[in-house]
Amino acid sequence: MKVVTGVSACLFLTCAIMNWYMENALLLSLAITFATITYHFGMRLTVGLAFNKMMRNRADYTKTWYRPHKIELRFYERIKVKNWKNKMPSYEPELFSPLKHTWDEIAQAMCQAELVHETIIVLSFLPILASIYWGAFGVFLVTSICAAGVDLLFVIMQRYNRPRVVKLALKEKR
Repeated sequence: MKVVTGVSACLFLTCAIMNWYMENALLLSLAITFATITYHFGMRLTVGLAFNKMMRNRADYTKTWYRPHKIELRFYERIKVKNWKNKMPSYEPELFSPLKHTWDEIAQAMCQAELVHETIIVLSFLPILASIYWGAFGVFLVTSICAAGVDLLFVIMQRYNRPRVVKLALKEKR
């Protein structure tokens, strides 16, 4: 993620500077594209870092917010989360490893990860404001929806897995 953010930022600056001197529609489109990529990846890194600084993977997983509802669990079964959840990447997989952490620590990290992805979902829609200046509202809307959709998958995965992890954490505490 850091590499993509850095490379896309450099490509944005290159295209923007070249467009400044040559005023080319393709360069402008590329500059906007790379700026949007830089925003989405940079924002994800920043949000994750901010939550790590604030929460340090400590959360009260017994709070109502973190408990999925029965309807929600049925929805997760219907979309077959069990079949695709293990195919999803993790930025820091060691945070969820029972070989390195207790189930209590894993449950807390899952809560923080959920909050990170929920915040990212909201912030994914900020680039739509750029359409006020640049136009192309539809493009900004579609990229924002797609970006939010990806993070929604991670929220679903955390909420689907957490009840079992919490059971293990409570059993471990006893």
